[in-house]
Amino acid sequence: MPFVPKVPGSAPEVRVRDTASGELVPAARGDLVTLYVCGITPYDATHMGHAATYVTFDLLGRVLRDSGHAVRYVQNITDIDDPLLERAERDGVDWRDLATREIALFREDMTALAVIPPDEYLGAVESIPTFVGPIEKLVADGWAYAVPAPDASRDGAQDHYFDVARDPRFGSVSHLDEAGMMEVFAERGGDPDREGKRNRLDALLWRAHREGEPEWDGGSLGSGRPGWHIECACIALDHLGIPVDVQGGGTDLVFPHHEMSSAHGRALGGSESFAGSFVHQGMVGLDGEKMSKSKGNLVLVSQLRRDGVDPMAIRLALLARHHAHDWMWTDDQLTEAQQRLSTWREALSGNGGPVADQTVDDIRAALADDLDSPRALGAVDRWASQSLTRGGDDPGAPGVLGRALDALLGIRI
Repeated sequence: MPFVPKVPGSAPEVRVRDTASGELVPAARGDLVTLYVCGITPYDATHMGHAATYVTFDLLGRVLRDSGHAVRYVQNITDIDDPLLERAERDGVDWRDLATREIALFREDMTALAVIPPDEYLGAVESIPTFVGPIEKLVADGWAYAVPAPDASRDGAQDHYFDVARDPRFGSVSHLDEAGMMEVFAERGGDPDREGKRNRLDALLWRAHREGEPEWDGGSLGSGRPGWHIECACIALDHLGIPVDVQGGGTDLVFPHHEMSSAHGRALGGSESFAGSFVHQGMVGLDGEKMSKSKGNLVLVSQLRRDGVDPMAIRLALLARHHAHDWMWTDDQLTEAQQRLSTWREALSGNGGPVADQTVDDIRAALADDLDSPRALGAVDRWASQSLTRGGDDPGAPGVLGRALDALLGIRI
């Protein structure tokens, strides 16, 4: 947990762009703000797409706290899933050892980037006992059904699926039509061609045990392991309650993951909505394609750190792009961030400078407006330029602005 200094003055109401409605809405609905952000699947190191997501929601937590709210932040780790098992088999390592190694590296990267850790940081594996009862309830209440699994390790085994046709609000997060959903469903973990399903879009809740796969006691469901989407629904319900104030993640999670986990959560929690707002981080690409583990086109935080890059420069490079927009990582952007960091440090190292109160207000106003970090950085650039070219006679200005950069932007000068 990094030290977060107090900043004098008051902050405006924080508003975010809600993916479900398309509108700017208040991020907070009360004194306590509940924030659930989907975590990593730990089969490879943290790349810039991951870093952008967790820096964005760290930024949201910072500005909410600055505006006077308490924040309860929960994040999961999908430490049992097909990609993890496949990578472990490919590399000839135990899947648990692979997950432990990559989780540790992820935490090191987040610490280096000054990301405030979640209040609850929960692995799917440790949480599996808490998933079984809710899935059994969905089956008992008619929200889910069984499909024979003839290739399972025991005779008569069944997989269990969520019946999306039962949910009148299904599609309310992504607003995709069926064709749009089908276009990405299989690519993002779905199994549209599974025989026995009522609807090709129905999502797996519990997978019966297959030979060579890990298994857990599923009670009346039989031994096996949970599906992906139900994990987040159950963790959010158990640790925050539904509806949460903000559900966050990358735009590649809008469908199916956030659509499905929202449907599961509504069915379990008896709520019309899963979240007050859905906030999504745009994709970070490299060489014209989305940066992803499956493609292998990765710029890794850990490698940049090993190369001697200041983590604050990495964070500045991420903050220089609005979170909602897709963008391409280039070496020039890192160079620009390093130059910006050097300029800020020089400007803040003097015995005085221009009065910083308006700059702090401008930073707050920008961040309260859908986390407009590029605009916030521009306000600091103007102060730094004035300080270096014309000076200033306020001895407290560098200290005030330095504390604001630390508290609001997570940039330690």
